[in-house]
Order: sequence, then C-alpha cells, then structure tokens
Amino acid sequence: MAKDKNKTKKAASEQELDLSFTINPVTIVQRTLQGRLFLTLDFFKRNWFYILAATLMMLMYISNKYECQSSLAEVGRLKVELNNAKTDCVDASSKYNSKILESNMQVLVDTMRLDITAPDQPPYRLTSN
Repeated sequence: MAKDKNKTKKAASEQELDLSFTINPVTIVQRTLQGRLFLTLDFFKRNWFYILAATLMMLMYISNKYECQSSLAEVGRLKVELNNAKTDCVDASSKYNSKILESNMQVLVDTMRLDITAPDQPPYRLTSN
C-alpha cells in the first residue's frame, strides 16, 4: 500500500510539473528567451553524436569549398601562364624563321656576287598632309 501511495505521489508530482510547464505560458516564453527550452544539457546528452556528425560535415563542406576555390584559382593562373608561354613560343618561332630567311637570302646574294647588302633601317613612305 505504501508503495502505491509513493507511486501515485510521484505520478501526481510529475503531472503537476508537466501541467505547470504546459499551462504557464510566461514560463515557456522566459525559457525560450533564455534558450533553456530546447537547448538543454539533456538535449545535448541525447543527441551528441548527431551534433558532432553535423559539425564535422559542415567543416568538411567548408574545407572542400576552400580547396575547390584554391584549385580554380590555380587553374586560372596556369591558364594565364600557358597563354604567355604560347605567345612567347610564337614570337620566338617568328624571329627564328625571319633570321633563317634573312641568312638564306644573304648566302644566296653572296654566292651570286651581286654586292647587295641589307639596309640597317627599314624603308619609310613619305606622304604629304
């Protein structure tokens, strides 16, 4: 009998706590504003694994995004460097071909003994304004 009375007292006190929690809206507002309604220590104890997993996933997302942006910046820098190298290659090739043609023409003129020399300055066209 004593056990039943203790159980009923305990059940009644739990109901009173539950009723006071659900009935009193001022307490609900106060706890909500203080952050004690949902983010209690019990909440963190029950859901520590999910909180840790979500935090790790967010950190991995941020890390992956940073790595991707760094790689894109590196690709852009390498593209610019490649374009500069291609331009330098074309410039060197044209200078080489020009020198080859010029030296071949000089050898041809020397073998024919025409006494023609290449001018030091390029020709200019004079126009009147």
